[in-house]
Amino acid sequence: MDTLNYIILVPMVYISFAVFASGIVYKVVSILKKPALPIPLKIFPEKKPVWLHVLKDTFLMPMVFKAKPVMWFFLIVFHLSVFFLIIGHIELVHVFSIFQIIEHEIFLGKGFVGLALLICLIYFLFRRFSSEARNLSVPEDYLLLILLLLTVILGSELDWARTWFDFGEMTPGEYQTYLTSLLVLKPDISEVTYSGHSFMLVFHVFFANLFIMFFPFSKMMHAIFTIPLNKIRRG
Repeated sequence: MDTLNYIILVPMVYISFAVFASGIVYKVVSILKKPALPIPLKIFPEKKPVWLHVLKDTFLMPMVFKAKPVMWFFLIVFHLSVFFLIIGHIELVHVFSIFQIIEHEIFLGKGFVGLALLICLIYFLFRRFSSEARNLSVPEDYLLLILLLLTVILGSELDWARTWFDFGEMTPGEYQTYLTSLLVLKPDISEVTYSGHSFMLVFHVFFANLFIMFFPFSKMMHAIFTIPLNKIRRG
């Protein structure tokens, strides 16, 4: 079991980020190599300043709001939750203590950010079973949502145990030691594998690794290309 924990918490993490980085480079290069389309892609009337409207299209999604306001609401909550969770994970590395200019707890939201993200993912998953979305769904869509759900459930359980139920055996300090050791290439998992609920961390990291490796080859790549595509549409 100790060997399996080490494989998931150390080499698999490095492999997942290597696959992630190489996958994104491959996707970008393959797109740049494709011949230019013979038709104009500019479909919106030009408005000044262009970049302001590009950012509005990207982050506020006005077209989605007009067509599907409920979907728009869950998308906004989902993206905000992801943003705060990314900040929280960055703060789990000592090097990035700059985020603590204004002192606050790690993670932000006292567990409710993870809960909001979980509710959004459940909505996205069950929406796939509606007649309209089911006809457009492919196995990749379900796999992506299930990986995210498992990652979020296990990660949130770790946070809820500490913030809601005062289960303080494993604190952000232990996570910081582990993640910082990975960053400086001196892996140390001793402080995150002694606790009774360390198995949840191992499974959380395992599913997160799978998601990170799957990311460049999934529809999630829209996160990389959304701003450039909206810029092209705006001219």
